Amino acid sequence: MFNFVFHNPTTILFGKDQIKKINQLVPADAKVLITYGGGSAKRNGVVDRVKAALGNREVLEFGGIEPNPHYETLMKAVEVIRAEGITFLMAVGGGSVIDGTKFISLATYYPKDATDLLYYGFRDITPDVVPQVIPIGTVLTLPATGSEMNNGGVISYGKGKFPVKSERVYPQFSVLEPEITFTLPPTQVANGIADAFVHTMEQYLTFPVDARVQDRMAEGILQTLIEVGKINVEQPDNYDARANMVWAATMALNGLIGVGVPQDWATHMIGHELTALYGIDHGKTLAIIYPALLDVMKKQKFAKLLQYAARVWNISEGTDEEKADAAIAKTREFFESLGIKTRISEYGLNKTAVDEVVTQLEAHGMVKLSETGAITPDVARVILEKAY
Repeated sequence: MFNFVFHNPTTILFGKDQIKKINQLVPADAKVLITYGGGSAKRNGVVDRVKAALGNREVLEFGGIEPNPHYETLMKAVEVIRAEGITFLMAVGGGSVIDGTKFISLATYYPKDATDLLYYGFRDITPDVVPQVIPIGTVLTLPATGSEMNNGGVISYGKGKFPVKSERVYPQFSVLEPEITFTLPPTQVANGIADAFVHTMEQYLTFPVDARVQDRMAEGILQTLIEVGKINVEQPDNYDARANMVWAATMALNGLIGVGVPQDWATHMIGHELTALYGIDHGKTLAIIYPALLDVMKKQKFAKLLQYAARVWNISEGTDEEKADAAIAKTREFFESLGIKTRISEYGLNKTAVDEVVTQLEAHGMVKLSETGAITPDVARVILEKAY
């Protein structure tokens, strides 16, 4: 196991009727900006519940944060914050709203052009870069990204999706009420399950480093998502199934299963390009790319593939090669059982998409992906062709 430092300061309020407790966690003299997306959080009454819980505090609203939040939209919120003297941010939404709110927090007091904060790759935005941030609380409406309990986000600008990360934008608290998510369309539920599943796999299925606790936790998350995935799509008001999905998605990317282990975020980097170029939902791009990536990188990942086959899918028959192939097939079948198409061609794109995605990866410097840097543009092309 590798050395690591683990810190996660986010308080989780999980279960029924938790929104009312935020009154205890927001400073009494705070001037609050509630951020949200396309309006469902308003229509279903969640924003009003948050406002009621905030009591006598002065509260403003900023709606319209898109899926794959746009830099230009977020900077409009920054203008509101500067003009109104906002001191606390309440993100009410899914990963896109929470990601966008993190960027808003970072950009508000950044003394230069905020596009400087967009960097294609993973780096921490440190206090010497951004001298001050605005504290954040969240109310989760779409379980998927784990943004409610981590310090990262992804921002869209131009033709790129840019990871943004800072220790300073962990939410101070996040409310997870499973019942809030009952009205989500089935496709969004399926996308969220795929996102959480691949988040877990990209921290788990690399190469062995004898990190037994992290492995067992990851396997538990994967097994849970497999058990409750289809139930969540078909029975949206099944509280127990949804509660387990919500918590699995949070645990998949709150940092705990990723400590001390190698990680492979190639599927996300390739998937981001599919979303940026063609508007395919993020969760769907992961379901397209990941089975193909496992197939192409099978030799590199062979030991963990066999572990995954045995522990997650209970595959015990056949040669090792057959077990690995069966595990990859089971992974694709799982995504498809949620109603997600797993081939690029099924989204109305022709083969020129392969070239366009590879070109974008090269333009963004994504030329040594995976846990070992082995996914070059040429290898990415093979993965994309297999995914087609």
